[in-house]
Amino acid sequence: MKLTSPPRPVSRYLTLASVLTFLLLLSSSIPAFSADEHGLIDGHSHDEIKRGERFFKGLLPFNFKGPSCVSCHNMTPTDTLNWNPSAYAIAVKYADRDFESFKASIEQPVGNMLTKVHAGINIEDEDLKTVKAYLDNMAMTGPKPVKPSINNLLIFLFFGMLITWALLELIFFRKIKYRFIPVLVLLGSLGYQGKVVSEEAIRLGRSPGYAPDQPIKFSHKVHAGENGIDCKYCHHTAESSKSAGIPAMNLCMNCHVLIREGTNSGKFEIAKIVDAVENQKPIQWVRLHNLPDHVFFSHAQHVGVAKIDCQKCHGEVQEMSIMKQSADLSMGWCVNCHRETDVKFKENGYYETYAKMHEEMEIGDLQAVKAQDIGANDCMRCHY
Repeated sequence: MKLTSPPRPVSRYLTLASVLTFLLLLSSSIPAFSADEHGLIDGHSHDEIKRGERFFKGLLPFNFKGPSCVSCHNMTPTDTLNWNPSAYAIAVKYADRDFESFKASIEQPVGNMLTKVHAGINIEDEDLKTVKAYLDNMAMTGPKPVKPSINNLLIFLFFGMLITWALLELIFFRKIKYRFIPVLVLLGSLGYQGKVVSEEAIRLGRSPGYAPDQPIKFSHKVHAGENGIDCKYCHHTAESSKSAGIPAMNLCMNCHVLIREGTNSGKFEIAKIVDAVENQKPIQWVRLHNLPDHVFFSHAQHVGVAKIDCQKCHGEVQEMSIMKQSADLSMGWCVNCHRETDVKFKENGYYETYAKMHEEMEIGDLQAVKAQDIGANDCMRCHY
């Protein structure tokens, strides 16, 4: 009979560390809520809120065959534009309204798509009250945050443990006959971790593909694409200012004073603009493109002087329902653009002082002027 040796102390410590890490992650994922002395949360019992959540997610009633609420009203941001109002948006809108108003919005929703979907829905008042209880609680506590994936972190920590084992094996244990095995494990694990650290360090301050959830479902595809609205109509300071500017709500009302119902979104989203104007509450848009504080960039120089199209930096905006960051906005990306881009040199008053270059272009000695030829890549242009 072959006897197995008891686990080494190091293995015990690693197992204990893994268990403690798991318990820490588990405890951080448990949501907290505050209740009054009667066990009520914002006037609703915990059981009502949980039952309303199950109704909203389609888990109750068991014999219900229609689409669930969450199938149309998403609870977390999505990468495609869902024109129906989100669960949190509904919760905020009806938090201060009575049950009858909430019930009326279910029976007679605004928007063509919701009208068709809600036509066959029949929910008892008692069940619908639990749904409102769940939404009222959501309006108070906020939507559940999207939990970040920890798969890459766990892999990184796993290779860290392999490095620890390889070092202990080489220095203390010396149980493996072939010494090259722990050496290979050590080198491979260090190589992987070095690669991860390098890539993550390069990504610092860069966020290509960033597409935050905005307070209003504004589609550039609808406005700039289908309706052909010029970018500078809304971002009217792009030609003369450092920033392109965020349009004021009054500018939105130039059109929406008449257009009160969208083809896709109904009245829900446009009503947010009207409410902001009437109550003088600014819309809290989430900034999309950010540069470090030590970098100077001027839209006036690029749009007003260089006549660069918005799509050059921001991508095919007219095709985006959800606006996202297209380029990584790194220094290398800017420098390469300055090296490759021809400046609109002729008949441009800004460049009249470059007399010698104009003469060379007239006689054919100079075919084109790149941005870097007139100092665009000088360090002090961006980092003064």
